[in-house]
Amino acid sequence: MPKQVIIPFGPQHPVLPEPLHLDLVLEDETVVDVLPSIGYVHRGLEKLVEKRECTEYVFIAERICGICSYIHSNTYVSGVEQIMGLEVPERAQYLRTIWSELSRLHSHLLWLGLFADGLGFESVFMNAWKLREHVLDELEATTGGRVIQGVNKVGGVKRDISPEKLDEMVKGLKEMETELQRLTNVFLYDKSIASRLKGVGVLNKEDAYYLGAVGPTARGSGVAIDLRQTGYNAYDKINFKPVVETDGDSWARCIVRAKEMFTSIDIIEQCVKKIPDGPVDMKVNGTPSGEYFSRAEQPRGEVIHYIKGNGTKHLVRHRVRTPTFTNIPPLVKLLKGVQLADVPVVVLTIDPCIGCAER
Repeated sequence: MPKQVIIPFGPQHPVLPEPLHLDLVLEDETVVDVLPSIGYVHRGLEKLVEKRECTEYVFIAERICGICSYIHSNTYVSGVEQIMGLEVPERAQYLRTIWSELSRLHSHLLWLGLFADGLGFESVFMNAWKLREHVLDELEATTGGRVIQGVNKVGGVKRDISPEKLDEMVKGLKEMETELQRLTNVFLYDKSIASRLKGVGVLNKEDAYYLGAVGPTARGSGVAIDLRQTGYNAYDKINFKPVVETDGDSWARCIVRAKEMFTSIDIIEQCVKKIPDGPVDMKVNGTPSGEYFSRAEQPRGEVIHYIKGNGTKHLVRHRVRTPTFTNIPPLVKLLKGVQLADVPVVVLTIDPCIGCAER
């Protein structure tokens, strides 16, 4: 029987800029077990709800993650609005949907660049981030911020987008779509990339479901779960289907993210065609009294904000469950049986965001 050794992976690794720590149990070069170490970065979120009014706390919720920032704030304010029984103006819901999909686009392009860099494809990395700059420019032009938008508020949004700017946005995204198609074709159909990904890091449908996989990690294994189908914001008025692959390997998870970028562009185009006129916010009276689980589909999967109020201007409780935290048990499963050299690539296929997970 081969001798087992334990090799630490992380918290710093040349391929993975996230502070993820895994103890890999190896027999020769094969991973037979994985022991994850989930750290805890104390940011004081639980305490801050006692110090900041619930309407101000949205700025803190948005800073849980620098990549998923907008959807964090969207999920938080949606929960407070549900507790208070607020009917947010329809135009605001469409704007939230547009900004959510721009956020998904920039996150997936960031992942594509980092993943290509991990495989040694520097030109794909550069081109992916060049396209991401266009998306960040659109976010900055319409919200005022590239990373932290600060545009959500309880009762709606703080900014509107003119019809001319909406049309200009769609035109720019359609032009970007052509270049994105060429980029993803190179990435998805290159034989050297396929040899690194196909049949590697397999997570079957049953394991994905029972281990609680979410987002592209689940959909790459045939689990057709997408919180956007619940109809929050304006998604109930948009026609789209979740991108699902059934192979469950590293290749399938990459295909899901690549195709989702085109779905996001299509959703934005539909929103621009259907967005109604009207106000983008409403006057909010009263304070939240009650509790609510607010859920949304982040680029990495389902995020949950648990919010509890007692009728005062401060919340009693705010807890967040991020998709990366949920995807760690599936990651442990799919790493078993892979070669040591493939570990960084397989880890990147779940698009980890440890800053989100370790709070």
